[in-house]
Amino acid sequence: MRSWAKMHPKVQNHEGRGSRGPLPVAVGTLILVEVEKLPRGERRREPRVLWLWWHGLEGMAPDLELVWRSYVRRFDLEHTFRFLKQGMGWTTPRVRHPEQADRWTWLILAAFTQLRLARTCVADLRLPWERRYETGRLTPIRVHRVVSALLAHLGTPAKPPKPCGRSPGRPKGRRSGRAKRYPAVKKTA
Repeated sequence: MRSWAKMHPKVQNHEGRGSRGPLPVAVGTLILVEVEKLPRGERRREPRVLWLWWHGLEGMAPDLELVWRSYVRRFDLEHTFRFLKQGMGWTTPRVRHPEQADRWTWLILAAFTQLRLARTCVADLRLPWERRYETGRLTPIRVHRVVSALLAHLGTPAKPPKPCGRSPGRPKGRRSGRAKRYPAVKKTA
């Protein structure tokens, strides 16, 4: 692993793309990661070099080991966000208030944590094309597939619901008003 500090990319103006003024210079560290020996299962392919760019606060040196390991593990984060959105419905509800969005996010994270904790308690139910995992190494998607059986086994601390009769509903001739609108939260570049 080698690195070169205080490097900057070549700055160019592209008149067709609207960058006619002076452009900022981003100073960073160029990192070269060369693999000498691949792990046992991956020796059949040729090792490739990895070029990384790190930009941090002025005078702050990067931890080279942490930078390249974080880059290699980025797919774990991307798959986690994909599972939270598609498998657990993180972005499905149409909430009206930012507080509701925060509460929903914390609820999804609590459920995800429960899946991670339950992976030692459930048996693997794999699809034919999936490889086998030991019980403690199941992915959250696999645990999500079989957690309903665990929940039925555990039971619930809640009491059964009591019948309360028929609710009166909305009075005749009365409509509910329009929902209050809130400005969209936008990220600035």
